[in-house]
Amino acid sequence: MALTMNDMDRFKASMPRLEAIAYRLLGSASDAEDAVQDTFLRWQAADLDRIEVPEAWLTKVLTNLCLNQLTSARARRETYVGQWLPEPLLAGDPMLGPADTVEQRESVSYAVLALMERLSPNERVVYVLREAFDYPHRRIAEILDITEAASQQIFHRAKKHVSDGKARTEIDEAAARRIVEEFLAAATSGRTEPLVRLLTDDAVSIGDGGGKVPARAKAFEGALAVAKFMRGLFKPGKAKRAIAGGSPEMYATTANGAPAVVAVVDGRVIGVMCLEVTSEGIAAFRNQVNPDKLERATRRWAATEHGEPLLIAF
Repeated sequence: MALTMNDMDRFKASMPRLEAIAYRLLGSASDAEDAVQDTFLRWQAADLDRIEVPEAWLTKVLTNLCLNQLTSARARRETYVGQWLPEPLLAGDPMLGPADTVEQRESVSYAVLALMERLSPNERVVYVLREAFDYPHRRIAEILDITEAASQQIFHRAKKHVSDGKARTEIDEAAARRIVEEFLAAATSGRTEPLVRLLTDDAVSIGDGGGKVPARAKAFEGALAVAKFMRGLFKPGKAKRAIAGGSPEMYATTANGAPAVVAVVDGRVIGVMCLEVTSEGIAAFRNQVNPDKLERATRRWAATEHGEPLLIAF
């Protein structure tokens, strides 16, 4: 069925919200784009005269597509090589979606996206729609074909699962840069002690190489273990340069609203290190080096100004 210009405009107006929902649900920008495209195909084939509230219809279709993907993703991740981490989004990426409230910013933080892997597909949908987009439980219940009371129960259960007991700290861009600068200075000092002072006692470091780039399958745990790993990571070496394809330029930025180190070689993003910061110090490093999950970051990087690198590693 051919769409009118008005039909196209209605869908285009909904795209930013649909992409932001899909990214939070799937943790993958490429999968989110595919889900929105599939939603458009269903919009194109639908009898639009019978759709009374396009926003509600589109959200329900997108959510069902994402639920199917989440179910199959669980099976795929059983065979995933090493740790699985979400795809990071660099500062200003429109797929980050609304950031007006603490809840909206928190829902797209890298730390929370990683924690949402604990949730069942239904729990993730309820949590995202309620926490990030303030959907009333009545509408969520209609989307999932459950009762309003069930939606409320699922939300409270999901919120409990996502909460890990650490009070994350809200950080602006200038503060994020200072934190990254301090971390890089400590990491390249050649000593462990400056790094340990920046970390919480129970700090962790997790890497996702997807079997394509070397990344330790088991997380480093504890301030001393993480500090030793970071000290070694930034120690120059020919083997590291060979793996990276050159000497990476290290920049300070934000990813998913939190401080991040971006490693770039010849204009290509080869790694994004997301820092989880609490009032006690840096609690976690989540390092995305799987090239399949850095394509959007590379495109975003090429389209924005980023100044001079803080250092050239290796």
